[in-house]
Amino acid sequence: MTYSYYPGCTLKTKAKELDRQGRLSAAALGVELEEIENWQCCGAVYPQASDEIATKLSAIRALDAAKQKGQPLLTLCSACHHVIKRVNHDMLTDEDLRLKANNYLQLEEPYLGEAQVVHYLEMLRDQVGFDALKKAVKNPFKGVKIAAYYGCLLLRPSGVMAFDDPENPTIIEDFIRAIGATPVPYSQRNECCGGYITLEDRPAAQKRVDAIVKSAMDAGAEVIITACPLCMYNLSANATAHKLPVKYFTELLYEALGLEKKEGE
Repeated sequence: MTYSYYPGCTLKTKAKELDRQGRLSAAALGVELEEIENWQCCGAVYPQASDEIATKLSAIRALDAAKQKGQPLLTLCSACHHVIKRVNHDMLTDEDLRLKANNYLQLEEPYLGEAQVVHYLEMLRDQVGFDALKKAVKNPFKGVKIAAYYGCLLLRPSGVMAFDDPENPTIIEDFIRAIGATPVPYSQRNECCGGYITLEDRPAAQKRVDAIVKSAMDAGAEVIITACPLCMYNLSANATAHKLPVKYFTELLYEALGLEKKEGE
């Protein structure tokens, strides 16, 4: 299966390992990620104003590129996934935005929301399958207790994102089981980490982070995994009272598949 791949800005700068390990792991599982040509920043934050059009155009260009290839559009960064999927929903449901965006972009044919937006974790679940992933694992994380951190961007608004149950998600826990580890449920796994307010009100962000990490530690977790570069930064940099290692889920996937031996490639 081939996907059109939108990496996003952070995966080309501060989160290069998230991108690299995701690509190599996908290839090892028989999935091709074909990076979109000339993609632009998605904006990182979904604009709430109903008449905001300009900041949605880069997402529409990416969506149209996937449409032209006849491929689903795969994302890895939680923020990029959130923005692009919500913009796609807008193009499906908002006639005014659809008309104005297409008039501005002057595409060969209007984009009407036809592309399917898929997160990497959904690809593992729905395309590869967690049973098949389990069979592909060479270095299982047997006995390691891992806390899945969803945050807010993957899950909400649930009617648009349709990623998992917003109150009781299971997809990352199922991934953890597939790589041989033990998932640790805890109360704060789908609560916001406060990443977007860390520059304006760092004490508030630290308070949120400490609550999340303490909840995971109290449940017996040895490590937290996430798909979000912003959450990764916030959980790592703003933890004060409590600290746990925080890793991208792709790092564990990469190691479980035995790809760390190819580090120099």
